[in-house]
Amino acid sequence: MEFNLHKTQGLVALDEHRFKVLCCGRRWGKTTLAIDIMKARAAKKGARVAYVAPTYQQARDIAWEQLKSDCRNAMSSINEGRLELNWVNGSRIVLRGWESIETLRGQQFDLIIIDEVAMMRNFNLLWQEVIRPTLTDTKGEAVFISTPKGFNHFYELYGLTATDEDYKSFHYTTYDNPFIPREEIEKAKKELTEDRFAQEYLADFRKSEGLVYKEFSRIAHLYKELNPQTVIVKTIGGHDFGTNNPCAAITIRKDQDSRYWVSDEWYVAGKTDAQQADYITALKWDACYPDPASASGILEMKQRGINVRDVIKGSDSIRNGINTVKELFLTNRLKIHESCQNLIWELETYSYPDKKPDKNEEENPIKENDHALDALRYALMMDNQLSVKKYRPIIHKAPRERVNIAI
Repeated sequence: MEFNLHKTQGLVALDEHRFKVLCCGRRWGKTTLAIDIMKARAAKKGARVAYVAPTYQQARDIAWEQLKSDCRNAMSSINEGRLELNWVNGSRIVLRGWESIETLRGQQFDLIIIDEVAMMRNFNLLWQEVIRPTLTDTKGEAVFISTPKGFNHFYELYGLTATDEDYKSFHYTTYDNPFIPREEIEKAKKELTEDRFAQEYLADFRKSEGLVYKEFSRIAHLYKELNPQTVIVKTIGGHDFGTNNPCAAITIRKDQDSRYWVSDEWYVAGKTDAQQADYITALKWDACYPDPASASGILEMKQRGINVRDVIKGSDSIRNGINTVKELFLTNRLKIHESCQNLIWELETYSYPDKKPDKNEEENPIKENDHALDALRYALMMDNQLSVKKYRPIIHKAPRERVNIAI
């Protein structure tokens, strides 16, 4: 096996911290580094190594072929279907997609490399519950690699180097790869917007370009527990139906000052309308605002006595709902519990499409990463409208005085 790392790759590879967080620009060479680190660890007899990409297909496309080629003289067998390499010395390298990360539960590893961490949904929970325990018995190591995507969980992970001695963070740009022609980088700099170039090539943490909810801030809008003096006047919920796609139920508590506290989320795929209605029944919301597009789902809810309220959809309903949520963030009247990881992930990734030349910008966002956000929007848009109508001041007009004019 051969190792051919450039200078900054070598600095990461030789570092002895247990958990390494690598924030790097595109084409810096993270795949080459990941493969070489895996090879070096597997060269130790009986090592267990895992590489995790955002999806199974990406794991195959990014690292599989190169790993097979580099390790061909050390392998005893290959499992193409499971993406596993078994070595003659008893070591094993497995490749997985984040969507099937639960398959690692209960296993033991000496090293896990997680690629494109910023793209992974519900990362904090799954790292703590599934991945971190696999490193306990072996005192295993982990390498987290990503190009940043806004100020999401990867930003928090990158900052652990300041508070946890097991962590070491590295930051490198595309310019740090001596094999990438500088003129190509400069050409990209001219073609891309400043924010996009800074994020993708300089690995700079920026608000994602085109992000819908730029007003959202983890510092300003997340909470751990309610103040005991907060008086909750009602509990409402929004629900976005889904079977193959996830359904999303968002529980929202409204206090005496008309502030909204998102306290819980239910985000799961594979549930029937009846199962979703059963779950909503158990939540005992004072009012439920479901997606009006699912007549069968709403019928199931009504049959269980759920207080279903109408959600009015029109040509501007998405834009109006988004504006409602934005305004609540701006006025600091909307708080999200830190456990609502799917909702937080969607807030940090929900984006408008890129503007096309000679065309107006799109009014509505890309239809993805929006299940929990749709549920949130339904409830807040409709309840806020009711509040405005209920508390709108009544203006009494003074009677006109009669004036007699002599002609």
